[in-house]
Amino acid sequence: MLKTIKQHWLSNIKGDVLAAIVVALALIPEAIAFSIIAGVDPKVGLYASFAICVLISFTGARPGMISAATGAMALLMIVLVKEHGLQYLLAATLLTGVIQIVLGFLKLGDVMRFVSRSVVTGFVNALAILIFLAQLPELSGEYGSVTVYGLTALGLGIIYLFPYLTKAVPSPLVCIVVVTLVALYFGLDVRTVSDMGELPDSLPIFLWPEVPLNFATLMIIFPTSMALAVVGILESLMTATIVDDLTDTKSNKNKECVGQGIANIGSGLIGGMAGCAMIGQSIINVKSGGRTRLSALLAGVLLLVMVVFLDAWVGMIPMAALVAVMIMVSIGTFSWSSVRDLKKNPISSSIVMAATVIVVVATHNLAWGVLVGVILSALFFANKVGQILYVGSELSSNEKHRTYKVVGQVFFSSAEQFVDSFDFKEAIESVQIDLSRAHFWDITAISSLDKVVIKFRREGTDVELLGLNEASATLVDKFAVHNQPDAVERLMGH
Repeated sequence: MLKTIKQHWLSNIKGDVLAAIVVALALIPEAIAFSIIAGVDPKVGLYASFAICVLISFTGARPGMISAATGAMALLMIVLVKEHGLQYLLAATLLTGVIQIVLGFLKLGDVMRFVSRSVVTGFVNALAILIFLAQLPELSGEYGSVTVYGLTALGLGIIYLFPYLTKAVPSPLVCIVVVTLVALYFGLDVRTVSDMGELPDSLPIFLWPEVPLNFATLMIIFPTSMALAVVGILESLMTATIVDDLTDTKSNKNKECVGQGIANIGSGLIGGMAGCAMIGQSIINVKSGGRTRLSALLAGVLLLVMVVFLDAWVGMIPMAALVAVMIMVSIGTFSWSSVRDLKKNPISSSIVMAATVIVVVATHNLAWGVLVGVILSALFFANKVGQILYVGSELSSNEKHRTYKVVGQVFFSSAEQFVDSFDFKEAIESVQIDLSRAHFWDITAISSLDKVVIKFRREGTDVELLGLNEASATLVDKFAVHNQPDAVERLMGH
């Protein structure tokens, strides 16, 4: 027990503390921005980020991963907040948590097995692009100026050059401190964190949503809650997979689903909105030295302390400093090797990756992009496996009997190829079809086998099936028409 506590909480104290400071500072403007997107007060997003970050440090399965209020979730809340108000959003947040817990116990996390590396790469690249695009408003229009560009460039210079001096302190933290001091010393007129929205001046309190507990309320919140639950789990599991790769460790995806659900329930009970894992903040945490559960716990606690007790100081941080940090995240997140290897990788993998990126960037919905990527991966896989099918044949010495040998997988993709491999017009007395190295997967495959048998019989040729494995035989016994003599006679017109 003590060994586990030390490993997950106390094995990297210095790195976790420094990383937590950076993460907490970067979370503040994002939480405010996501609150504005959802149409609620900034404190709703800030309280949510605090609650989710703290709770997930105890309930989540992926140490070092940061969860909080996110843009993907905020986009799904707009209509509910606009039509029914904040209280219904809080109720929807509680239901979201319950659904995620149920999905975790149903082992939904296991579906990550069906997400290919190309989809994950596309997801990462799309998120990197979205993170970069989200910084553009701070660099253009009424907020963009030579001063802002200069501070952002200074911040990026510190982030990438400071590690050559020392890696004892995370360069993003140095960036935030130095850029803030420069802006204050020279009295620069630039947009700051306080300009994003009013920071809360009190600690959160227990809040039960003031909505009628009836079926009508359930019908109002359920569609939003279901969408939030699925998108939240999907983004969290994808982020967990990426952090697994970055830290060369594994995590329990089903436990992560349950943990995210508990965290969202906690958020809803103190007036916060639903959230999920954040790939940008998680990468900031890992690259700043955060590795254990302590980094997430401290990030949440420091976030609350900063916005409630140090709001005057935090409010002075120029947005340019945080923009520099997020640009670093987008550059570090993007898989540049995936672009370099486009010609080297199989065309199907490149198409899946590119389609995932395009759909996510176009819709700003990670779920749609991943769904398209998974479907394309499945189609390409089915086509590839279907092409492996081979049917060879050998004619007997008396030219009255032919043996066909089928090798490969027969299913909906390869069924037509299977049927076309036989010569039904050949003048022979009997046919043997050796299926010992073949497998029939679905009803379409059984239907194709039916078609072959019936066509041969229709030409007056006897057919014998050999070597059908047990699983395929079960399907044949259950669904094959050629095993039902009366049905065969009808099909043959007798």
